[in-house]
Amino acid sequence: MSIHISAAPGSIAPSILMPGDPLRARLIADQYLTDAELVSQTRNVYFYTGYYQGHRISVGASGMGCASIGIYSYELYTQYDVQNIIRIGTCGAYTTERKLYDLINVSLSASESSFARFAWDMPEEALPPAGPAFGLLNDVAAERGQPLISAPVHCSDIFYRKSMDLPAIADKHACVAVEMEAFALFANAQHLGKTAACLLTVSDVIPTHEKISADQREQSLTPMIELALATAIRL
Repeated sequence: MSIHISAAPGSIAPSILMPGDPLRARLIADQYLTDAELVSQTRNVYFYTGYYQGHRISVGASGMGCASIGIYSYELYTQYDVQNIIRIGTCGAYTTERKLYDLINVSLSASESSFARFAWDMPEEALPPAGPAFGLLNDVAAERGQPLISAPVHCSDIFYRKSMDLPAIADKHACVAVEMEAFALFANAQHLGKTAACLLTVSDVIPTHEKISADQREQSLTPMIELALATAIRL
């Protein structure tokens, strides 16, 4: 069984939402799921399974960075028969065209990371989402009248950097924002023939230094969480 997830066989649903933060996973389980059960807490990384609008669904943390989500998503796909992962997280906008609280459905993840190349012999520096979740997110958002931007995003291993210039790979692929996990998630899903998407809320606008405060984050992420849940139960 998995060495990083201690859930019993069958205790994780086929569709799972993955925020980075274990406490955000707990918040989603507490506020949105009925009959939620904590099924794993190895390393204090929480995984819950419950019901949303009568549909069984799980939520669990990915940690930060490609290395972390690479481990968790691979074990979920291969050892818990998970079929669909929707990453839900925050991102920093590279351009003032994107505003705080904008929702981005990642259409392409471009990265300098060597994860896909060394793990799965994938030479591409930019990977699309895998399976139907990306398109379904767009469809559900349209049905709900919820604004959603589909755009390429830079997936970086670096949070702090010396230069504030736009990274070359982000410029090359017209990336509108930066985050840290989608590339590895998309690589694993593509290699294993599974479904993966990444839904992001803009929490920072890098050129203007605007950011969502810690107190604002819980409320500001509600539209993203509800869209991801409404989509996951239709996969």
